[in-house]
Amino acid sequence: VSSSHLQLAGFVLGTVGWILCAVSMGLVEWRVWHVDNTTIISSGIAWVGIWKVCFISYIHVSPGYEEQFCHKFSGYDSSIPHEIYAAQGLLLIAMCTGLLGLTATVFALRNVYMGIARKTLITRFFLVGGCFYIFASLCVLIPVSWNFYSVAHNQSIAFPPSYNMPSSPVAQEAGAAIPVGIVAGILLLLSGTFSLSYRFPVTANPITK
Repeated sequence: VSSSHLQLAGFVLGTVGWILCAVSMGLVEWRVWHVDNTTIISSGIAWVGIWKVCFISYIHVSPGYEEQFCHKFSGYDSSIPHEIYAAQGLLLIAMCTGLLGLTATVFALRNVYMGIARKTLITRFFLVGGCFYIFASLCVLIPVSWNFYSVAHNQSIAFPPSYNMPSSPVAQEAGAAIPVGIVAGILLLLSGTFSLSYRFPVTANPITK
């Protein structure tokens, strides 16, 4: 049991990282757009996520009340940047592979803490879990870095007219989803490293006289 404390810590980090991955995927604040035309986007701020784009408007409601309008990305639209669709697929893969990594680690830790001394079985499951963690980490960090690059270079998006969104903002900044995704990727990477570092303890054979 004393040989698997680091792997137990890796399991905790992997669990937190997997949860943060889900949070990042669900947030719409990937890119925060500042626009100068407030005729429709009343607050002057729009949020561009990987599933939809949202903004606050006062047009269709009574004065003094605000309503959030969202347009979901349906199917494949060539006007939407590739990094957005890549983020959709890679984060879904990260969720699945991260869950597989957690499952493999749980099985290995179960054998350790229950005293089932099967060296090959325990080592292999820690190895499999670590590989899944690292692969999930890459699937998170790639789209997060790609979208952050697009934000840093203030790249525009040719939204369809029905979205009521300008093609380019006055300025844009990284939303909350990007730092959350970075932390998730780092935690998954650490958990994978901890799992791969497991070494089955070597016990000395007793000397019989």
